[in-house]
Amino acid sequence: MAFEKSILVTGGAGFIGSHVIRLLVNKYSTYRIVNLDLLTYAGNLENLSDIESADNYTFEKGDIVDTDFINLLFEKYAFDGVIHLAAESHVDRSIEDPMAFIKTNILGTVNLLNAARNSWKDFGGKRFYHVSTDEVYGSLGETGLFTEKTPYDPRSPYSSSKASSDHIVRAYYHTYGLPIVISNCSNNYGPNQFPEKLLPLFINNIKLEKQLPVYGDGKYTRDWLWVMDHATAIDVIYHDGKNGETYNIGGNNEWQNIDLIDVLCDIVDEELGREKGSSKKLIHFVKDRPGHDKRYAIDATKIKNELGWEPSIKSEEGLRLTVQWYLRNAEWMENVTSGSYQKYYDKMYAHRI
Repeated sequence: MAFEKSILVTGGAGFIGSHVIRLLVNKYSTYRIVNLDLLTYAGNLENLSDIESADNYTFEKGDIVDTDFINLLFEKYAFDGVIHLAAESHVDRSIEDPMAFIKTNILGTVNLLNAARNSWKDFGGKRFYHVSTDEVYGSLGETGLFTEKTPYDPRSPYSSSKASSDHIVRAYYHTYGLPIVISNCSNNYGPNQFPEKLLPLFINNIKLEKQLPVYGDGKYTRDWLWVMDHATAIDVIYHDGKNGETYNIGGNNEWQNIDLIDVLCDIVDEELGREKGSSKKLIHFVKDRPGHDKRYAIDATKIKNELGWEPSIKSEEGLRLTVQWYLRNAEWMENVTSGSYQKYYDKMYAHRI
């Protein structure tokens, strides 16, 4: 079958990546979508079982840090575009092992940029899309929002590695003319998220009546973005964004952690038929993590005004859909919380409970 375009999606077996892959495969039957994932702890092909047999979908297992492998992949598929999501992304892990984040998030990105630059002799119709995070901007006070012009001020090894890769991607645009776009998003939530992150971790703990370890006073504020809204934003930016530009993607959905957890407890209690408020007794405040940013909040005006995108879901509607998905997919949760993940969980969280 001859394809109109060949698109590489890195990290496509992960949380956000799997939703992007599914959207592209289903929406663009004339595109060949190649999913590149190393299948580390957070990569799970079970996330894509519904589209794995699609004619326009191909999976390749490999490491973006492996230069030779990446170059061969570009030769094999003659990619027209890259949507780069592969990254080490958990702040706690970056504090424990910063070098893993430097390798994957910086060196891996450079490998992909070099492969694209060397492969695309003519940049016409080509695009390198780098997906990043709002954490590169640092921490906000009680007021204000991150815009695309907010100076970078990363505070953790994770956010520093993403900030570095953002700058390198922009450098390839200015130095070599590589056609790039970048997006910085707020906290994603929804189905298929690896349960080291707050929502799936706490939903599972509430279900099992295990304690809920809350950092500090719980008054850290985050903007929450429904993962499928993020996927649609990525689709819009990839196709309609302007080369060299950055777009902030936010959910217009700010919550203090403790308020979010209170509502989450009530929703899970209701879904499980428990007495309302009974799960709140599981909340357990623990020692704060180093360099914990107080508040993140995205101003998504630019993407709305220029590309017509805005979030479709926020507040308790998204939380309830998320809770329902995890409770109805107990086998998925069991599969991903066994083995190496459990050892990590025991190391990172058990001593805090």
